[in-house]
Amino acid sequence: MLSALANTGIEVVVGVPNDQLLRVGQSRSTAADWINKNVAAYIPATNITHIAVGNEVLTTEPNAALVLVPALQFLQSALLAANLNTQVKISSPHSTDMISKPFPPSTATFNSTWSSIMLQYLQFLNNTASPFMLNAQPYYDYVKGQGVFPLEYALFRSLNPDSQISDPNTNLFYTNMFDAMVDATYNSMQAMNFTGIPVMVTASGWPSHGGQNEKAANVDNALAYNTNLIRHVLNNSGTPGQPNNQVSTFIFELFNEDLRAGPVSEKNWGIMFPNATTVYSLTFEDMATTNTDSPVLRGTFCVANSSAPHSALKQSLDWACGPGSANCSAIQPGQPCYKSDDIVAVASYAFNDYYHRTRASGGTCNFNSTAMHWLQWQQRWCGVWARKPRQFCYTNSLVLVDSPNYIAVYHGVHVKPCKKMMRFG
Repeated sequence: MLSALANTGIEVVVGVPNDQLLRVGQSRSTAADWINKNVAAYIPATNITHIAVGNEVLTTEPNAALVLVPALQFLQSALLAANLNTQVKISSPHSTDMISKPFPPSTATFNSTWSSIMLQYLQFLNNTASPFMLNAQPYYDYVKGQGVFPLEYALFRSLNPDSQISDPNTNLFYTNMFDAMVDATYNSMQAMNFTGIPVMVTASGWPSHGGQNEKAANVDNALAYNTNLIRHVLNNSGTPGQPNNQVSTFIFELFNEDLRAGPVSEKNWGIMFPNATTVYSLTFEDMATTNTDSPVLRGTFCVANSSAPHSALKQSLDWACGPGSANCSAIQPGQPCYKSDDIVAVASYAFNDYYHRTRASGGTCNFNSTAMHWLQWQQRWCGVWARKPRQFCYTNSLVLVDSPNYIAVYHGVHVKPCKKMMRFG
Protein backbone atom coordinates (compact mmCIF):
# COMPACT_ATOMS: atom_id res chain seq x y z
CA MET A 1 0.00 0.00 0.00
CA LEU A 2 2.79 2.42 0.85
CA SER A 3 4.48 1.67 -2.47
CA ALA A 4 1.20 2.20 -4.33
CA LEU A 5 0.86 5.65 -2.75
CA ALA A 6 4.34 6.69 -3.87
CA ASN A 7 4.61 9.79 -6.06
CA THR A 8 0.94 10.67 -5.60
CA GLY A 9 1.46 13.52 -3.15
CA ILE A 10 -1.30 12.07 -0.96
CA GLU A 11 -0.66 12.64 2.74
CA VAL A 12 -0.33 9.30 4.52
CA VAL A 13 -0.74 8.35 8.17
CA VAL A 14 0.98 5.08 9.11
CA GLY A 15 -0.36 3.21 12.15
CA VAL A 16 1.36 1.10 14.78
CA PRO A 17 -1.20 -1.68 15.41
CA ASN A 18 -2.25 -2.27 19.01
CA ASP A 19 -0.78 -5.76 18.96
CA GLN A 20 2.67 -4.30 18.21
CA LEU A 21 2.48 -1.55 20.79
CA LEU A 22 3.94 -3.54 23.70
CA ARG A 23 7.06 -4.48 21.74
CA VAL A 24 7.61 -0.96 20.44
CA GLY A 25 6.99 0.61 23.85
CA GLN A 26 9.40 -1.72 25.64
CA SER A 27 12.36 -1.57 23.27
CA ARG A 28 14.12 1.43 21.76
CA SER A 29 15.74 -0.80 19.13
CA THR A 30 12.36 -2.32 18.14
CA ALA A 31 10.97 1.20 17.70
CA ALA A 32 13.94 2.15 15.53
CA ASP A 33 13.47 -0.97 13.39
CA TRP A 34 9.78 -0.15 13.00
CA ILE A 35 10.57 3.38 11.78
CA ASN A 36 13.23 2.12 9.36
CA LYS A 37 10.97 -0.57 7.84
CA ASN A 38 7.64 1.27 7.75
CA VAL A 39 8.53 4.95 7.38
CA ALA A 40 12.10 5.75 6.38
CA ALA A 41 12.12 3.12 3.63
CA TYR A 42 9.26 4.87 1.80
CA ILE A 43 10.16 8.54 2.21
CA PRO A 44 10.36 10.79 0.20
CA ALA A 45 8.44 8.98 -2.57
CA THR A 46 5.50 8.33 -0.24
CA ASN A 47 4.35 11.46 1.59
CA ILE A 48 4.14 10.09 5.14
CA THR A 49 3.19 12.95 7.46
CA HIS A 50 2.02 11.25 10.68
CA ILE A 51 2.33 8.09 12.72
CA ALA A 52 -0.70 6.93 14.72
CA VAL A 53 0.58 4.91 17.66
CA GLY A 54 -2.09 2.38 18.57
CA ASN A 55 -5.81 3.10 18.39
CA GLU A 56 -7.94 4.07 21.41
CA VAL A 57 -5.35 2.36 23.60
CA LEU A 58 -6.45 3.76 26.96
CA THR A 59 -10.09 2.73 26.55
CA THR A 60 -9.67 -0.56 24.67
CA GLU A 61 -6.18 -1.88 25.58
CA PRO A 62 -5.63 -0.89 29.24
CA ASN A 63 -2.82 -3.44 29.60
CA ALA A 64 -0.81 -1.43 27.08
CA ALA A 65 -1.53 1.96 28.65
CA LEU A 66 1.77 2.19 30.55
CA VAL A 67 3.85 1.75 27.38
CA LEU A 68 1.94 4.28 25.27
CA VAL A 69 4.09 7.30 26.11
CA PRO A 70 7.38 5.31 26.03
CA ALA A 71 6.37 4.08 22.55
CA LEU A 72 5.81 7.67 21.44
CA GLN A 73 9.19 8.69 22.83
CA PHE A 74 11.11 5.76 21.32
CA LEU A 75 9.57 6.35 17.90
CA GLN A 76 10.31 10.06 18.14
CA SER A 77 13.96 9.28 18.91
CA ALA A 78 14.10 7.05 15.84
CA LEU A 79 12.63 9.81 13.67
CA LEU A 80 15.19 12.22 15.08
CA ALA A 81 18.01 9.83 14.22
CA ALA A 82 16.67 9.50 10.67
CA ASN A 83 16.28 13.30 10.39
CA LEU A 84 12.52 12.88 9.78
CA ASN A 85 11.19 14.53 12.94
CA THR A 86 10.12 17.75 11.22
CA GLN A 87 8.32 15.97 8.38
CA VAL A 88 6.60 13.23 10.38
CA LYS A 89 4.60 13.89 13.55
CA ILE A 90 3.65 11.23 16.09
CA SER A 91 0.43 10.96 18.07
CA SER A 92 -2.12 8.39 19.24
CA PRO A 93 -5.86 8.34 18.40
CA HIS A 94 -8.32 8.50 21.32
CA SER A 95 -12.08 8.05 21.38
CA THR A 96 -14.44 10.53 22.98
CA ASP A 97 -14.95 7.92 25.73
CA MET A 98 -11.83 9.50 27.23
CA ILE A 99 -13.96 12.53 28.08
CA SER A 100 -16.10 12.02 31.18
CA LYS A 101 -18.87 14.52 30.40
CA PRO A 102 -18.50 15.89 26.87
CA PHE A 103 -21.48 18.22 27.10
CA PRO A 104 -21.47 21.10 27.66
CA PRO A 105 -18.08 21.35 25.93
CA SER A 106 -16.92 24.20 28.17
CA THR A 107 -16.80 21.95 31.27
CA ALA A 108 -15.48 18.79 29.58
CA THR A 109 -12.54 17.00 31.19
CA PHE A 110 -10.62 13.81 30.53
CA ASN A 111 -11.41 10.77 32.65
CA SER A 112 -9.38 11.18 35.85
CA THR A 113 -8.42 7.50 35.74
CA TRP A 114 -5.88 8.36 33.06
CA SER A 115 -4.71 11.74 34.41
CA SER A 116 -1.07 10.73 34.84
CA ILE A 117 -0.74 9.22 31.37
CA MET A 118 -2.72 12.02 29.71
CA LEU A 119 -0.43 14.58 31.31
CA GLN A 120 2.63 12.85 29.83
CA TYR A 121 0.89 12.37 26.48
CA LEU A 122 -0.13 16.04 26.18
CA GLN A 123 3.36 17.15 27.21
CA PHE A 124 4.80 15.01 24.43
CA LEU A 125 2.41 16.52 21.86
CA ASN A 126 3.24 20.01 23.05
CA ASN A 127 7.00 19.40 22.89
CA THR A 128 6.90 17.89 19.39
CA ALA A 129 4.23 20.18 17.84
CA SER A 130 2.04 17.14 17.16
CA PRO A 131 -1.78 17.03 16.97
CA PHE A 132 -4.23 15.41 19.37
CA MET A 133 -5.74 12.57 17.34
CA LEU A 134 -9.47 12.16 18.00
CA ASN A 135 -11.93 9.53 16.78
CA ALA A 136 -15.17 11.55 16.71
CA GLN A 137 -18.19 9.33 15.98
CA PRO A 138 -21.52 11.12 16.60
CA TYR A 139 -23.37 7.90 15.71
CA TYR A 140 -22.37 6.29 19.01
CA ASP A 141 -23.29 9.32 21.12
CA TYR A 142 -26.61 9.68 19.29
CA VAL A 143 -27.49 6.02 19.93
CA LYS A 144 -26.34 6.10 23.57
CA GLY A 145 -28.30 9.31 24.13
CA GLN A 146 -31.59 7.48 23.40
CA GLY A 147 -33.33 10.59 22.12
CA VAL A 148 -31.52 13.22 24.18
CA PHE A 149 -30.13 14.72 20.97
CA PRO A 150 -32.14 14.97 17.74
CA LEU A 151 -30.93 12.99 14.74
CA GLU A 152 -30.63 16.23 12.75
CA TYR A 153 -28.02 17.44 15.26
CA ALA A 154 -25.90 14.32 14.68
CA LEU A 155 -26.21 14.55 10.87
CA PHE A 156 -25.29 18.27 10.48
CA ARG A 157 -28.87 19.09 9.46
CA SER A 158 -30.69 22.28 10.38
CA LEU A 159 -32.40 22.25 13.76
CA ASN A 160 -35.83 23.65 14.55
CA PRO A 161 -35.71 26.91 16.52
CA ASP A 162 -37.15 25.04 19.51
CA SER A 163 -34.30 22.53 19.37
CA GLN A 164 -31.30 24.87 19.36
CA ILE A 165 -28.41 23.50 21.41
CA SER A 166 -26.16 25.88 23.31
CA ASP A 167 -23.44 25.78 25.93
CA PRO A 168 -24.92 27.64 28.92
CA ASN A 169 -21.46 28.69 30.15
CA THR A 170 -20.27 30.29 26.93
CA ASN A 171 -23.58 31.00 25.13
CA LEU A 172 -22.09 29.35 22.06
CA PHE A 173 -24.62 27.60 19.83
CA TYR A 174 -23.81 24.17 18.42
CA THR A 175 -25.46 23.19 15.17
CA ASN A 176 -23.90 19.72 15.10
CA MET A 177 -22.52 17.09 17.45
CA PHE A 178 -19.17 16.85 15.65
CA ASP A 179 -18.20 20.42 16.61
CA ALA A 180 -19.25 19.81 20.21
CA MET A 181 -16.98 16.74 20.37
CA VAL A 182 -14.00 18.68 19.01
CA ASP A 183 -14.55 21.60 21.40
CA ALA A 184 -14.95 19.18 24.31
CA THR A 185 -11.49 17.86 23.44
CA TYR A 186 -9.97 21.33 23.29
CA ASN A 187 -11.50 22.21 26.66
CA SER A 188 -10.36 18.94 28.21
CA MET A 189 -6.80 19.79 27.19
CA GLN A 190 -7.21 23.30 28.53
CA ALA A 191 -8.39 21.87 31.86
CA MET A 192 -4.94 20.26 32.07
CA ASN A 193 -3.30 23.60 31.19
CA PHE A 194 -2.46 22.78 27.58
CA THR A 195 -3.44 25.15 24.80
CA GLY A 196 -2.25 25.37 21.23
CA ILE A 197 -2.33 21.62 20.50
CA PRO A 198 -4.43 21.18 17.34
CA VAL A 199 -7.10 18.47 17.10
CA MET A 200 -6.92 16.09 14.13
CA VAL A 201 -9.99 13.90 13.67
CA THR A 202 -8.60 10.52 12.65
CA ALA A 203 -11.97 8.79 12.24
CA SER A 204 -15.49 10.06 11.68
CA GLY A 205 -18.33 8.43 9.77
CA TRP A 206 -21.67 6.66 9.98
CA PRO A 207 -22.70 3.01 9.42
CA SER A 208 -24.82 2.31 6.34
CA HIS A 209 -26.48 -0.85 7.64
CA GLY A 210 -27.42 -2.29 11.03
CA GLY A 211 -29.40 -4.91 12.84
CA GLN A 212 -33.09 -4.73 13.71
CA ASN A 213 -32.34 -2.63 16.80
CA GLU A 214 -29.97 -0.29 14.93
CA LYS A 215 -32.47 1.85 13.04
CA ALA A 216 -30.17 4.86 12.70
CA ALA A 217 -27.62 2.77 10.78
CA ASN A 218 -28.80 3.09 7.18
CA VAL A 219 -27.58 4.29 3.80
CA ASP A 220 -29.51 7.56 3.84
CA ASN A 221 -28.04 8.62 7.20
CA ALA A 222 -24.52 7.50 6.26
CA LEU A 223 -24.68 9.41 2.99
CA ALA A 224 -26.10 12.51 4.66
CA TYR A 225 -23.53 12.47 7.48
CA ASN A 226 -20.44 12.03 5.33
CA THR A 227 -21.62 14.48 2.66
CA ASN A 228 -22.35 17.12 5.28
CA LEU A 229 -19.08 16.33 7.10
CA ILE A 230 -17.09 16.96 3.91
CA ARG A 231 -18.89 20.25 3.36
CA HIS A 232 -18.37 21.27 6.98
CA VAL A 233 -14.64 20.56 6.97
CA LEU A 234 -14.05 22.26 3.63
CA ASN A 235 -15.74 25.52 4.59
CA ASN A 236 -12.79 26.33 6.91
CA SER A 237 -15.05 27.67 9.64
CA GLY A 238 -13.59 25.72 12.55
CA THR A 239 -15.82 25.13 15.57
CA PRO A 240 -17.80 27.55 17.75
CA GLY A 241 -15.06 27.44 20.39
CA GLN A 242 -12.16 27.39 17.91
CA PRO A 243 -13.43 29.32 14.86
CA ASN A 244 -9.95 29.90 13.46
CA ASN A 245 -8.73 26.31 13.70
CA GLN A 246 -9.69 24.10 10.77
CA VAL A 247 -10.13 20.47 11.78
CA SER A 248 -8.28 18.07 9.50
CA THR A 249 -10.52 14.99 9.25
CA PHE A 250 -10.38 11.41 8.00
CA ILE A 251 -13.58 9.61 7.00
CA PHE A 252 -14.06 6.20 8.54
CA GLU A 253 -13.88 4.18 6.43
CA LEU A 254 -13.07 3.15 2.88
CA PHE A 255 -14.20 -0.50 3.00
CA ASN A 256 -16.83 -2.38 5.00
CA GLU A 257 -15.23 -4.85 7.41
CA ASP A 258 -17.42 -7.86 6.75
CA LEU A 259 -15.43 -10.15 9.09
CA ARG A 260 -15.45 -7.78 12.05
CA ALA A 261 -17.01 -9.04 15.27
CA GLY A 262 -19.87 -7.30 17.06
CA PRO A 263 -23.18 -5.80 15.94
CA VAL A 264 -24.14 -5.62 12.26
CA SER A 265 -23.39 -1.89 12.19
CA GLU A 266 -19.75 -2.52 13.10
CA LYS A 267 -19.25 -4.28 9.77
CA ASN A 268 -20.78 -1.50 7.68
CA TRP A 269 -18.95 1.81 8.09
CA GLY A 270 -17.34 1.72 4.65
CA ILE A 271 -18.28 3.70 1.56
CA MET A 272 -17.36 0.59 -0.45
CA PHE A 273 -18.06 -3.12 -0.14
CA PRO A 274 -15.12 -5.51 0.24
CA ASN A 275 -15.48 -6.36 -3.47
CA ALA A 276 -14.73 -2.67 -4.30
CA THR A 277 -18.26 -1.75 -5.45
CA THR A 278 -19.69 1.40 -3.89
CA VAL A 279 -22.18 1.39 -1.04
CA TYR A 280 -22.93 5.01 -1.90
CA SER A 281 -21.16 7.80 -3.79
CA LEU A 282 -19.39 10.74 -2.18
CA THR A 283 -17.89 13.79 -3.81
CA PHE A 284 -14.82 15.37 -2.23
CA GLU A 285 -15.30 18.88 -3.50
CA ASP A 286 -16.08 22.21 -1.89
CA MET A 287 -19.84 22.16 -1.35
CA ALA A 288 -20.07 25.00 1.14
CA THR A 289 -22.89 26.66 -0.78
CA THR A 290 -25.15 23.61 -1.04
CA ASN A 291 -28.32 23.14 0.95
CA THR A 292 -27.82 21.05 4.10
CA ASP A 293 -31.56 20.49 4.46
CA SER A 294 -31.68 18.14 1.50
CA PRO A 295 -32.17 14.73 3.15
CA VAL A 296 -29.72 13.02 0.84
CA LEU A 297 -27.35 15.07 -1.27
CA ARG A 298 -25.65 12.57 -3.48
CA GLY A 299 -26.06 8.87 -3.98
CA THR A 300 -26.80 6.04 -6.34
CA PHE A 301 -30.11 4.80 -7.71
CA CYS A 302 -30.98 1.56 -9.42
CA VAL A 303 -33.41 2.35 -12.26
CA ALA A 304 -34.86 0.48 -15.19
CA ASN A 305 -33.05 0.70 -18.50
CA SER A 306 -35.58 2.45 -20.73
CA SER A 307 -34.02 0.85 -23.82
CA ALA A 308 -34.59 -2.70 -22.55
CA PRO A 309 -37.45 -4.73 -24.10
CA HIS A 310 -40.68 -4.41 -22.14
CA SER A 311 -40.95 -8.19 -21.94
CA ALA A 312 -37.55 -8.38 -20.23
CA LEU A 313 -38.49 -5.53 -17.88
CA LYS A 314 -41.70 -7.33 -16.97
CA GLN A 315 -39.76 -10.51 -16.16
CA SER A 316 -37.29 -8.61 -13.97
CA LEU A 317 -40.12 -6.72 -12.30
CA ASP A 318 -41.88 -9.98 -11.42
CA TRP A 319 -38.67 -11.35 -9.93
CA ALA A 320 -37.98 -8.19 -7.87
CA CYS A 321 -41.49 -8.16 -6.40
CA GLY A 322 -41.48 -11.95 -5.92
CA PRO A 323 -38.29 -13.85 -5.03
CA GLY A 324 -36.41 -10.56 -4.64
CA SER A 325 -38.75 -9.48 -1.80
CA ALA A 326 -38.87 -5.83 -2.88
CA ASN A 327 -41.68 -3.82 -1.30
CA CYS A 328 -43.93 -3.32 -4.32
CA SER A 329 -47.15 -2.38 -2.49
CA ALA A 330 -47.07 1.20 -3.77
CA ILE A 331 -46.97 0.14 -7.43
CA GLN A 332 -49.99 -2.16 -7.27
CA PRO A 333 -53.18 -1.15 -9.15
CA GLY A 334 -55.03 1.56 -7.27
CA GLN A 335 -51.95 2.62 -5.28
CA PRO A 336 -50.26 6.04 -5.61
CA CYS A 337 -47.23 4.89 -7.64
CA TYR A 338 -49.04 2.60 -10.06
CA LYS A 339 -48.71 3.52 -13.74
CA SER A 340 -50.39 1.04 -16.06
CA ASP A 341 -48.81 2.58 -19.16
CA ASP A 342 -45.27 3.12 -17.86
CA ILE A 343 -43.43 -0.09 -17.00
CA VAL A 344 -40.09 1.77 -16.86
CA ALA A 345 -41.28 3.95 -13.96
CA VAL A 346 -42.90 1.00 -12.14
CA ALA A 347 -39.88 -1.24 -12.61
CA SER A 348 -37.56 1.56 -11.46
CA TYR A 349 -39.47 1.75 -8.20
CA ALA A 350 -39.14 -2.00 -7.61
CA PHE A 351 -35.51 -2.22 -8.72
CA ASN A 352 -34.44 0.67 -6.49
CA ASP A 353 -36.28 -0.73 -3.47
CA TYR A 354 -34.64 -4.14 -3.93
CA TYR A 355 -31.19 -2.60 -4.45
CA HIS A 356 -31.25 -0.41 -1.35
CA ARG A 357 -32.66 -3.22 0.79
CA THR A 358 -30.06 -5.77 -0.23
CA ARG A 359 -26.87 -4.04 -1.32
CA ALA A 360 -25.41 -4.12 2.20
CA SER A 361 -25.46 -7.91 1.85
CA GLY A 362 -24.18 -7.91 -1.73
CA GLY A 363 -27.35 -7.18 -3.74
CA THR A 364 -26.66 -5.72 -7.19
CA CYS A 365 -28.34 -3.48 -9.75
CA ASN A 366 -28.39 -5.66 -12.83
CA PHE A 367 -31.64 -7.62 -13.30
CA ASN A 368 -30.33 -9.38 -16.41
CA SER A 369 -29.10 -6.08 -17.86
CA THR A 370 -32.51 -4.41 -17.58
CA ALA A 371 -31.34 -2.00 -14.85
CA MET A 372 -28.59 0.58 -14.44
CA HIS A 373 -27.07 2.85 -11.80
CA TRP A 374 -27.78 6.55 -11.87
CA LEU A 375 -26.05 9.11 -9.69
CA GLN A 376 -28.26 11.23 -7.52
CA TRP A 377 -28.44 14.85 -8.44
CA GLN A 378 -27.63 17.69 -6.06
CA GLN A 379 -30.50 20.10 -5.69
CA ARG A 380 -28.47 23.14 -6.74
CA TRP A 381 -27.69 21.50 -10.08
CA CYS A 382 -30.99 21.98 -11.85
CA GLY A 383 -30.00 21.59 -15.51
CA VAL A 384 -30.71 18.47 -17.54
CA TRP A 385 -31.93 17.86 -21.04
CA ALA A 386 -35.59 18.76 -20.67
CA ARG A 387 -37.71 17.55 -23.56
CA LYS A 388 -40.53 15.64 -21.96
CA PRO A 389 -41.10 15.53 -18.21
CA ARG A 390 -41.37 12.27 -16.34
CA GLN A 391 -42.21 11.88 -12.69
CA PHE A 392 -40.88 8.91 -10.76
CA CYS A 393 -42.70 7.89 -7.63
CA TYR A 394 -40.38 7.41 -4.66
CA THR A 395 -41.23 7.17 -1.01
CA ASN A 396 -38.26 9.27 0.06
CA SER A 397 -37.44 12.78 -1.10
CA LEU A 398 -34.70 12.28 -3.65
CA VAL A 399 -33.60 13.72 -6.95
CA LEU A 400 -33.36 11.31 -9.84
CA VAL A 401 -32.39 11.49 -13.49
CA ASP A 402 -33.80 8.73 -15.72
CA SER A 403 -32.27 9.58 -19.09
CA PRO A 404 -31.10 12.62 -21.06
CA ASN A 405 -34.65 12.98 -22.43
CA TYR A 406 -36.35 13.46 -19.08
CA ILE A 407 -36.32 16.30 -16.61
CA ALA A 408 -35.42 15.55 -13.00
CA VAL A 409 -38.00 15.52 -10.23
CA TYR A 410 -37.53 16.79 -6.70
CA HIS A 411 -40.19 16.07 -4.10
CA GLY A 412 -42.46 15.13 -6.99
CA VAL A 413 -42.24 18.62 -8.52
CA HIS A 414 -40.66 19.24 -11.90
CA VAL A 415 -37.46 21.24 -11.52
CA LYS A 416 -37.10 24.35 -13.63
CA PRO A 417 -34.34 23.79 -16.20
CA CYS A 418 -31.23 25.96 -16.01
CA LYS A 419 -29.55 27.46 -19.03
CA LYS A 420 -26.43 25.42 -18.32
CA MET A 421 -26.82 21.81 -19.39
CA MET A 422 -25.26 19.05 -17.30
CA ARG A 423 -25.39 15.33 -17.84
CA PHE A 424 -25.50 12.82 -15.00
CA GLY A 425 -25.18 9.07 -14.65
